[in-house]
Amino acid sequence: MEFYETTPRHDLTYSDVFLVPTRSKVASRLDVSIAPPDATGATIPIVSANMNTVTGPRLAASLARRGGIGVLPQDMHLQDLDAAIRWVKSQPVAWDTPLSFSASDTAAAARSAVPAVAGHGVVVRDDRGRYLGCIPAIRLDGADPGALLGDLLEGPMTGIDADDIDSARAAFDLMVAADLEFAPVFHHGELVGTLSRTSAVRSTIYDPALDASGRLVVAAAIGINGDVAAKARALVAAGVDVLVFDTAHGHQKGMVTAVATVAALRLGVPIVAGNVVTSLGVRDLVGAGATIVKVGVGPGAMCTTRMMTAVGRPQFSAVLETAHAARELGAHVWADGGVRYPRDVALALAAGAASVMIGSWFGGTIEAPGELATDDAGRQYKESWGMASTRAVQQRFDRLDAYELARKMLFAEGISSSRIYIDPLRPSIEDLLDMITSGVRSSLAYAGAVSLDQFHQRALVGVQSAAGYEEGKALPVSW
Repeated sequence: MEFYETTPRHDLTYSDVFLVPTRSKVASRLDVSIAPPDATGATIPIVSANMNTVTGPRLAASLARRGGIGVLPQDMHLQDLDAAIRWVKSQPVAWDTPLSFSASDTAAAARSAVPAVAGHGVVVRDDRGRYLGCIPAIRLDGADPGALLGDLLEGPMTGIDADDIDSARAAFDLMVAADLEFAPVFHHGELVGTLSRTSAVRSTIYDPALDASGRLVVAAAIGINGDVAAKARALVAAGVDVLVFDTAHGHQKGMVTAVATVAALRLGVPIVAGNVVTSLGVRDLVGAGATIVKVGVGPGAMCTTRMMTAVGRPQFSAVLETAHAARELGAHVWADGGVRYPRDVALALAAGAASVMIGSWFGGTIEAPGELATDDAGRQYKESWGMASTRAVQQRFDRLDAYELARKMLFAEGISSSRIYIDPLRPSIEDLLDMITSGVRSSLAYAGAVSLDQFHQRALVGVQSAAGYEEGKALPVSW
């Protein structure tokens, strides 16, 4: 990466910079590969943050199906984390995970999990778990909230036999021919997933992130205290593909010790450690055994670290410096936080990041943990909170005695409750992935790059004023 006709004299964040188009031979954005070079199995450079309100099993599976990696949070109890990892590993690759309800559940219960939008739906089962039928989500909108889902079934919905489908394009053509937007998928009479036309199209564009056994990839976060070796062994035994050591201040002795301890076990999975913002932090963590370093202190939407402590660093400069240091050591960095638009993802990759972690942006999706709520204006949202907030501290240390928990609560910081509204045009994480990856692919094409490594080498970055940044935004009203 080079700066265009300038040498910055201060640290920069994403809104301070822009990409300059250069001569390109790339004919189409679909001609580029955006697979990260970090040996995680990902095929797109997107990682969901290990936040309680962002990454649960459902989001992790959906993200891996499109090539990204979900990081399950460390706040989950070990047995729950074990179950979540195994659940992700059991999910279908070619089909969407069925969203199942009992026939005795209400329409209101179903609407708390999925908005009334085309291409989505729910599976209805009896008390023994046997398949009864499907209800397209769009039909739930007009149903009485107290109506039982079993009563809303309108006969058997036309299904797809997995044996009849040899490609995603064939699945799409079949659904068009049968006038289906959403359908159940069966194999030998058993329900194995669901499918929408859009999902079928996506499967022709995205490659899933898979392990050596052909199962969806999933990561999990662990802290640096306690028996980290035992925790790491347990997670790998459950099937986790990437271990993420996570603490607010990653450049500390406790982190270095924890990483070195687990690296010595040679568990055969990438080790991510962070967060840091300097090249020295990268060198210490890579020296301890980390293969990927997580970069970012304070840029997240739910984070108050910079205002509370003055600690942090503008994210673009932090990624630029740390990625350079990691590259010299044969390691990689994940840019964690500060992403507001697809342009920010592209800039992090231009600065040298292998992947970009996204938090709150993904919190406002169907797949994120938590139920959909509706405000007084009828807009749907999910609640979100920071991982150092009072609410997160209560969840993380709920097994401590009352006194120790009270001590920790005194020093909680961050936002404890925020509404992340569902975008009615992009309610699913997959909708956001379409928008983000199309923007990133175009960024590579503008730079004449066909891979992320080439993008980092060829990217030409300019520095702009606040007015220049505002000029790039679309006008929300007519002239």
